[in-house]
Amino acid sequence: MAEAYLKKYGGDNYEPESAGIEPGNLNSIVVEAMKEDGIDISSNKTKDVFEFFRQGKVFHYVITVCDREAAERCPIFPGVVKRINWSFPDPSTLEGTFDEKLEGTRNIRDLIKEHVKNLIKEIGHINK
Repeated sequence: MAEAYLKKYGGDNYEPESAGIEPGNLNSIVVEAMKEDGIDISSNKTKDVFEFFRQGKVFHYVITVCDREAAERCPIFPGVVKRINWSFPDPSTLEGTFDEKLEGTRNIRDLIKEHVKNLIKEIGHINK
């Protein structure tokens, strides 16, 4: 979700990459919640954060959008100017009916969206 919002609101000023510690399948409820906000992520592929590490990719910022325990397992990327943790619940761990899970995912989506907008205001344009 954060990658999609950074692409939407940051335009060509950013080159966001998104990956998980343990990539799997896209969460259909997340896909639906993003679709409701006008963003189609249904064709996105999940990626492994350690693949970026093995490739030696250089990042200005690494932003984790998971709970602190999971964030601590992320690799340290050489050359990172700033590492930021945004602690959000994982939508895949939400319990209840489909509608309850969708509502919880919407709440997480909206928090992530606001964090991305605030980040763009804070750091503005960065060189790619």
